[in-house]
Amino acid sequence: MNMKNLRLQKKKPVALLLLWLFATLAIAQQKTITGTIVDGETNESLPGVTILIDGTQTGTITDANGQFTIQASESDVLRISYIGYETQMIEVGDRSRLDITLKPDVISFDEVVVIGYGQQRKGDLTGAVSNVNSKDFQKGIISSPEQLINGKVSGVQIMSQSGSPSAGNSIRIRGGASLNASNDPLIVLDGVPLESGGISGNDNNFLSLINPNDIESMTVLKDASSTAIYGSRASNGVILITTKKGTGDDLKVTFSTTNSLQAKTKLADMLSTEEFINVVNRDGSPAQQALLGDYNTDWNDEIYQLAFGTDNNLSFSGQLKEVPFRFSLGYYNQDGIVKTDNAERMTGNLTVSPSFLNDDLKVTLGIKGALNRNTFAQTDAIWGAATFNPTIPVYSGADTFGGYNEAIDGSGIPVTSAVINPVGLLNQNSSTSDVGRVITNLDAEYKLPFLPEMKVHATLGYDYAKGEGEIYVPAEAAEFYMTNGRDYSYGPEEKENRLLTTYLNYNKNLESINSTVDVTAGYDYQYWKSTRPFYEELNVNGEVQNSIAASDQRHALLSYYGRLNYTFASRYMLTATIRQDGTSRFSEDTRWGTFPSVAVGWRLSEEFFLKDIDVLSNLKLRASYGITGQQEGIGNYNYLPVYTISQTGAQYIFGDRPVNTYRPEAYVSDLKWETTRAYNFGLDFGFFNNRLSGSAEYYTRETEDLLATVPSPAGTNFDKNILTNVGNVDSEGFEVSLNAVPVDNARWTWDLTFNAAWQTQKIKNLSIIKGTEITSTSIGPTIDSYYFQVLTEGYEPYMFHVYHQLYDQETGKPIEGAYADLNDDGEINSEDLYRYNSPAPDYILGFSTSLRYRNWTLSTSLRANIGNYVYNGMAMNTGALGTMSYNAYQLSNLNKSYLETGFQSRQYLSDYYVENASFLKMDNLTLGYNFGKVTNWLNVNATAMVQNVFTITEYSGVDPEVPQGMDLSFYPRPRIFSLSVGLEF
Repeated sequence: MNMKNLRLQKKKPVALLLLWLFATLAIAQQKTITGTIVDGETNESLPGVTILIDGTQTGTITDANGQFTIQASESDVLRISYIGYETQMIEVGDRSRLDITLKPDVISFDEVVVIGYGQQRKGDLTGAVSNVNSKDFQKGIISSPEQLINGKVSGVQIMSQSGSPSAGNSIRIRGGASLNASNDPLIVLDGVPLESGGISGNDNNFLSLINPNDIESMTVLKDASSTAIYGSRASNGVILITTKKGTGDDLKVTFSTTNSLQAKTKLADMLSTEEFINVVNRDGSPAQQALLGDYNTDWNDEIYQLAFGTDNNLSFSGQLKEVPFRFSLGYYNQDGIVKTDNAERMTGNLTVSPSFLNDDLKVTLGIKGALNRNTFAQTDAIWGAATFNPTIPVYSGADTFGGYNEAIDGSGIPVTSAVINPVGLLNQNSSTSDVGRVITNLDAEYKLPFLPEMKVHATLGYDYAKGEGEIYVPAEAAEFYMTNGRDYSYGPEEKENRLLTTYLNYNKNLESINSTVDVTAGYDYQYWKSTRPFYEELNVNGEVQNSIAASDQRHALLSYYGRLNYTFASRYMLTATIRQDGTSRFSEDTRWGTFPSVAVGWRLSEEFFLKDIDVLSNLKLRASYGITGQQEGIGNYNYLPVYTISQTGAQYIFGDRPVNTYRPEAYVSDLKWETTRAYNFGLDFGFFNNRLSGSAEYYTRETEDLLATVPSPAGTNFDKNILTNVGNVDSEGFEVSLNAVPVDNARWTWDLTFNAAWQTQKIKNLSIIKGTEITSTSIGPTIDSYYFQVLTEGYEPYMFHVYHQLYDQETGKPIEGAYADLNDDGEINSEDLYRYNSPAPDYILGFSTSLRYRNWTLSTSLRANIGNYVYNGMAMNTGALGTMSYNAYQLSNLNKSYLETGFQSRQYLSDYYVENASFLKMDNLTLGYNFGKVTNWLNVNATAMVQNVFTITEYSGVDPEVPQGMDLSFYPRPRIFSLSVGLEF
């Protein structure tokens, strides 16, 4: 017998004995608890009340007479909950009989949510505000905070830029309001507005430096009433992030670990090796046929891998000498599905919340630190794996180029236009970065003893980040063979964000007139600084290949603001806000902008003619109007005459001496605020004690004085394109959110959430000079200098600007070079280009559901976009016979679309490649089990999950959800299989 198996067998009786002892002790400590639960106002018994042993899914419900029986131990705490009533926590102790009175939750929407500069009861909100708590966050491997609410909030679209673990995400609330200025929402972390953009070494994912596990809730402010308190930065909405704090209870230790495997999903649809050989032999020239090899290399298998990831978090919370605190540590490490790609993050978070002066002075100090270490894959390998000749091997057998098979000319030099061996690209390119970030905030709130309704609040915030990196490519690598590789460091780039916020808040319940008044008035000062030193890109011999100028960017924002919240008779609500911002990005004449808003609400369910309808829990009408501003996404000095010094290689020669020159940059001296005027009309409703609830919103937005880059009249500025205030964009939309809890008892809980949004935009004006007509402005990604999207008055932004493809009536195949003569002038030219759909979806849908049976929970989240279009750049760029050979020394694989079209050359602007990319995605599928208390001091839960489960779409490319609507060598999003274990001590 195998000795190892023998040892295991010997251990089994011991393990069984220990399990029996634990079970016996647990049973011995339990006793029978009986009781009755009644309504606190009517004293009537309450059937269907849930009684759970806290921290477990063990429990029961009351019968028709409000009575219950449960087995529990003296150390257990019972959690008594019933929709429409306040939840109670009761220690069992030495009691065997419990008679419990539940107090009705008079306003079941009494939940407090975070808003700008304060908090407010959810029932008193007059604006379009959505709050997502940690229990409703997306689960699984989450690399960045915004992914937590993907698909959870109507009108919010969050899209990862690629499948790389270091990729960033684009966030759009109601589609954004601008064209060239930023469309990113303002992110406020624990009262500190964060800077948008990135930093060296982490260009696209600045938010990833915040540990998602430390976040308690996220609130999305969507309409002008709720966002106007942030004035100049609120045109694209606001996301308020609140992190977890200490509870002030006994010490609680939690640990969670999530470990995952990521696998590649759909890739570019290229010819198989057999199909490729057949096409070359059938359609290729003798010279091309001679380049065929006798191998069958799957280049995708060579560059993609099954990627491991782990996310571990440890936290301590409680109180130390009566001071609530929370301390957490996090470690995240995720390989990319492309080999050599990796993101690693270490985080720490400390929050302490002491109180002084008999709790009149409350202080919160938070310190969040993060260190990201990234290893970036050379993603050109994705293109190489799709197009490299599949009939030749990875390695050449020679010592040149590191042994990799490369296309070389007669002299042994790599061919300039050749596709580089993708395996060599990955293994011979080392690109790493280190990015650190520290965010601190000190909040102090003092309740005046002589006027307790008045509070003085101050926040000091400091956000510091530093990013730098290194790049090394050996001299023998084909990538930089002619210039002897690369060996240099870049950065460090440093960013600072300093904040001072002070405001007064007066909150008074005026019982004599049945009113509540909440007034806030404050002042903000925020300062940003970004510096980067001059550095040179060197080869391995230390020779300069390129130079990057030093940068010193600074700007400041001063703000004064006030807000009034007034409620009368718990039915009629008014919110009025005004904010004045002054920015250093504009001249003194245009520096200040004023942003007012007003909103009203009417809670019809509290009116006498509806109050007695039992099934109606909540019915409220809302309306708002406001003006917000925009000055993000532009330079800091666009209104000033700035001169830029020339770089190495661009000097003027005086005799034999090179001298640097200065060139003027384009500027507009009267640059001013981009402003958005917005209306919002909302309806909130709830039925059956809010077991069915939701909201509906209709909004319109008019953005004027757009900050846009447009052609400048000849001779009027120092560049052919300038950033200036030009034109208008109008948008409107409709949003619906529904929440339902069809079943909720001790054994079963089933909840569903659905949201939908319809939105549209139209450019009303793009003319610099009022009354003049401007031609279409090309914009967006390019292929070989061809633009595919356009901004045009009277149309949606970013529409595809293409020719209408003609087809053979008999075969149905597209005819090469045959396009519709749309203007009937007898010739095909740029005048026949037309605007054909856009990447923006008409409808955005989200659906989540969770089903619990006892200790098991099964949940899923799905998203859908309807009416979005994508330009299949991969099919166009590799789907013509002419793309099979860019030189005489190499063959390139073809896209399978060639088998359908037979195109001999690329048809850049054919609408054949603009495809309907509507989709339905299942973001995750989760099965969890709560073991409850396995001992008196340990709770355990486990969850198995699949992310990116499936995508249903008619789009033929890699992914129907791609940045800017262009699918070209896209890094595929992986399918993720993960297992999580959570421990609570």
